[in-house]
Amino acid sequence: MKPAANALLRPDDGDALRAELRRIAALSKAPVVFGGAVRAGTLVLSEFVGTRTNSMRGLAVAPSSGLGGSAVSTGKPRSVADYRSASTITHHYDGPVLGEGLRAVVAVPVVVDGEARAVLYVANRESGPIGDRVADAMVQAGQRLSVELAIRDEVDRRVRLALARESAQPVSSADAVVTEQLRDLHAELRGITPTVSETLARNRLRAVTDRLARLVSGVADRGEAVTLAPRELDVLAQIALGCTNLEAAQRLSLRAETVKSYLRSAMTKLGAHTRHEAVVRARGLGLLP
Repeated sequence: MKPAANALLRPDDGDALRAELRRIAALSKAPVVFGGAVRAGTLVLSEFVGTRTNSMRGLAVAPSSGLGGSAVSTGKPRSVADYRSASTITHHYDGPVLGEGLRAVVAVPVVVDGEARAVLYVANRESGPIGDRVADAMVQAGQRLSVELAIRDEVDRRVRLALARESAQPVSSADAVVTEQLRDLHAELRGITPTVSETLARNRLRAVTDRLARLVSGVADRGEAVTLAPRELDVLAQIALGCTNLEAAQRLSLRAETVKSYLRSAMTKLGAHTRHEAVVRARGLGLLP
């Protein structure tokens, strides 16, 4: 995966990869799920669910080599019913793969703009074709992650364009630090507001956070009629800082499932397909700093 063009805006792409692998593991019930990012054409395996050894951890898979290298080179899903005897792949990595006891394996590349950026795997310790249901879930996971990375790339592209346009008056690193501090302050105020028992004070705090969001985002007046409930904004403010649902729940004294529900509702109102896209759209509307 590509490194973040702007660390203040782009969350860790590895988090998105891990989330998809956990989702695959939960839905497919496959005994082993793993994957890794592609950098400079080389796939590096880094994320594992269900493995018994560390034999594949950190394994660098060259283009066209093994099952994953073939998926990277072709940009298409690849599978073998029995890794040990498969004649359609090279056997550079038999040691670590067979050392883990894997036999049937499916590898699905995550392709963005024609380039493989990661590979997702699901595997059984018994030979035989992996079912269509699991394979379809893998392909859908690859497509979701592809869309997520494409959105992040587009955000980075627009940030670079904006910085280029402002090159005559470059934004100092100090300004960027101040922006992040204001975002932290906004999230903290959003977290405190529901704990204030007096209604007038609570409403004034919310008004202050709304003004702060518009000030930092540069949106003086929201022309587009998108209204988020206070709790939806509370949750989205924490997500904007990179918090997981569990971390946001802890900060807001809510249950993780409640946070998930508020986030889903906010995403629907904003027309966003991912949490990152929701944050970007909310900032564009002046709902978040």
